[in-house]
Order: sequence, then C-alpha cells, then structure tokens
Amino acid sequence: MAIAPRVARTTLATGRDAVPNRPINRAPLPWLAAGLPWASIMAMSLLTFSPVIASAPVMPPVALMTLLAWRMLRPNLLPLWAGLPLGAFDDLYSGQPFGSAIVLWSAAMLAMELIDERYLWRGFLQDWLAAVVLLSAYLVLASAIAGLAAHDYRLPLTIGPQWLFTVLLFPVVNRLVAMIDRVRLLPLRRL
Repeated sequence: MAIAPRVARTTLATGRDAVPNRPINRAPLPWLAAGLPWASIMAMSLLTFSPVIASAPVMPPVALMTLLAWRMLRPNLLPLWAGLPLGAFDDLYSGQPFGSAIVLWSAAMLAMELIDERYLWRGFLQDWLAAVVLLSAYLVLASAIAGLAAHDYRLPLTIGPQWLFTVLLFPVVNRLVAMIDRVRLLPLRRL
C-alpha cells in the first residue's frame, strides 16, 4: 500500500491554501540573536547610575545576576571567556577597583562550567542555589577587594541587606532573561 503525497487543499473562491499561514521563511535576526544577551548584561551594568544614595551597599549586582541567568538558561550561548569583557565593562561603571569584576566574573563563568559538567539535569531550585552560592562569594570577595583598595581591610558586615536583596531578586532577573530570550528568538527575518 503506497502512501499518497500530501497535497495542500485549496479553496475554490480564493485559490489559496486552506491550511493556515505559517511563517516558513522566517528566522531570527542574526545580530539580534547573538547580540541581545551581551547588550542586556551591559545595560544592567549601567543600573549603577540610578539615583539611589545610601551609606551602605544596597544595590545587588544585577549585571552578574543577568550573566548567570543567561548562562543557566542557554549554557552554550555565551562563551566561557565572556566574563572578561563583560566584567571589564562592569568595572568601568560599578565603582569597584578595575579588574575586580574581570577576575570575579571569569571565576563565576568557570564555576558555572564546572556545575554544568557535574549536574547535567538541574531544576530551578538547583539553579537558584548555585546562583546564591556564586553571588554570595562575589559579594564577599568584591567587598574585600574594595576594602583592600581603600587601605582599610575590614570586611564590612553591611552587605547583609545587599545579599538578601540579591537572593530574593534573582528569580525576577531569571524571568526577565527568559522574556528577553523570547524576544531574541522572534522570527523576524525573511530568508
């Protein structure tokens, strides 16, 4: 028994296919698909210009949170060396000593690579736990580097509110990155 090839049904009135139109010749824009993760992380680095004036650190490292969210959502999208240029860009605007985010973000990318190799199948809670550990280490080490640069090496205990705000804000940043990823993959380009 031979199977007949599937032929599209046409309507008599219009002569067009009765099957609904599908975007066959559509694909994401290449520059949008490749550049939106980088641009979103760099835009989050610019949040330090917000008009928040405080005597203690309260602003979470939103750019690093975005980098980790992209790395957890799409592990192969950003290369392993992405922590270096993105950390350098963050160092220009964060007020930290230059080089601290370069080293710490690169270490976070290496740690995420090890986590990806060790735990192939993770859920949201495992990702959140990994992010909490990496972000906590970042906050402590960044404050220690800032203390060394200020010639006053007392690890400040005032990063508690910043840490709590960082831990609670990570799911929101993760959801925001998922929404940006949907925009990144919109089929906008006709082939």
